[in-house]
Amino acid sequence: MEGTQTQTTLYGFETRLPDKRRVDPELRKTHNIKMLWQRNHEIINLASLGYKGTEIAYILNIDPQTVSNTLGSDLGKHKLADLRELRDNEVKKVHEKVRVLTEEALNVYHEIFQDESGECNLKDKKAAADTVVLELSGLRAPTKIHSTSVSTQLTAEELAAVKERGLKAIENSRVPIQVNNDSESETD
Repeated sequence: MEGTQTQTTLYGFETRLPDKRRVDPELRKTHNIKMLWQRNHEIINLASLGYKGTEIAYILNIDPQTVSNTLGSDLGKHKLADLRELRDNEVKKVHEKVRVLTEEALNVYHEIFQDESGECNLKDKKAAADTVVLELSGLRAPTKIHSTSVSTQLTAEELAAVKERGLKAIENSRVPIQVNNDSESETD
């Protein structure tokens, strides 16, 4: 093999020396891209949104190694760091706006509590303060409840069949149960 170093063992066999390319960073094969193409931008944008490499490869219908090469390159790392810094700065700005609005809303509450006249002229301000404090600052408890129900009408025979299937299922599961046979005489 050309370029491969070999050695002769004690028994006369020729073997290859260990490959040092994985250990020595100078010899390691790297795919360092020189400029970002549209596909590289798509990969980096998806990575900045929190997608894993295999998910990005699936979404873009490309080889996972391509994703790894892009994200592992110096240019890819710098671009991803820039996008994350921009995202973090935007989150900080929004957080500061919410903090200021929450403080203003709490001031409205203080006005209401300290109003000795008993007038409700602050009703609209209070509604706005409620929205800010509860909705934007994340202090509101979830209120949406989803429930479904099903109703049906069964004949006596259908009801007996359902009961029989239930009893068989209990027997098959080997769970001890006490069956009250008095209810059968009442339904007949």
